[in-house]
Amino acid sequence: MSTLKDRAAARLPGLSPLLLGLSHKLHAHPEVAWEEHRAARWTGEALDGLGFTVEPGFCELPTAFRARAGSGPLNVAICAEYDALPGLGHACGHNIIAAAAVGAAGLLAPLADEAGLTVTVLGTPAEEGGGGKILLLDRGAFDDVHAAMMIHPGPLDVARAEPFAVAHNKIRYHGRATHAAAYPERGRNAADAFTVAQTAIGLLRQHLDAGTRVHGIVTRGGEAPNAVPELTEGRWYVRAGNLDELTELETRVNRCFEAGALATGCRLEIEPESPPYADFVTDEDLLALYLGNATALGREFPEPSEASRMNRASTDMGNVSHRVPAIHPYLGIDSLPAVNHQKEFAAHCAGPAADRAVLDGALAMAWTCLDLAARDDLRTRLTGGGEAA
Repeated sequence: MSTLKDRAAARLPGLSPLLLGLSHKLHAHPEVAWEEHRAARWTGEALDGLGFTVEPGFCELPTAFRARAGSGPLNVAICAEYDALPGLGHACGHNIIAAAAVGAAGLLAPLADEAGLTVTVLGTPAEEGGGGKILLLDRGAFDDVHAAMMIHPGPLDVARAEPFAVAHNKIRYHGRATHAAAYPERGRNAADAFTVAQTAIGLLRQHLDAGTRVHGIVTRGGEAPNAVPELTEGRWYVRAGNLDELTELETRVNRCFEAGALATGCRLEIEPESPPYADFVTDEDLLALYLGNATALGREFPEPSEASRMNRASTDMGNVSHRVPAIHPYLGIDSLPAVNHQKEFAAHCAGPAADRAVLDGALAMAWTCLDLAARDDLRTRLTGGGEAA
């Protein structure tokens, strides 16, 4: 199998212009969740050019796709994310994720049948709060997949994903508008409802476990200073260690929003933006293979530190990991002091270290797939001796 790994590595220089060109093009044209029409098309076109059969609009999601090559009994899915952040562009580096996924798949495609692999790339939209992978999971996209993987950029290399489970909710208060000076007693102030709720959340934090997070923004606070706001809106995230803890915490936080409605006489709406994201279940055998390959490429995994905390970020890949053996390692792009979800980090996501992450991520994932296919014990554990569909 080392011969196959050598052959995969030998293909990388020839693929590098395509991969880095794709990464830079995605970076220059960011599209937010559910609007990644160009990103999905460009990523799918790159795979089509590498010999993959590409199905756009997969599972009735316009910006999702499935691409496949090979017909081996072990079906490994490589997930490509490509959505950006509103107002921040590719400040989480999903352009790197998509390009590395294409790279790993391109390295594997001509070797797949010889290695006993089916190589699947899933274009997964709306990771930034929309839960694209959860919808794909529920619609059967992973049903015939034996293992799944992806890489994600961060300030430093971190092998193990330990994300929070998270709920994403839209909050709306409906009040009653009136002239704020002439007839204030006729109004019901929807902005005050948010003030009460945020005060309650602030007081609640003293009594929350250290391993939780509650944070959000007001996206609509009113229309004019001399009109009592009749509609206010916000987006709020609640994070906990796992889905059971998340359910308990979300109930407590929602009571704070209810307090805002009760105190002001406004009507409250809480609308989930997506199904909850789960914590991550790492497949230890897959992770050991990846670590060996990433280390062989010169990647270093320092002791956990404040800078390595990106592995706590929530992801809809967590839901996949509860159904399919999976890994979600992080590749450092030498961005410090800039960290994910900052404009400064976005600038680093098209630089030399980001380009290295694309190529190292592609080769590390390809080698991990080949190692997995070569291990009879792991292949049997994952497939149960069955064939890929």
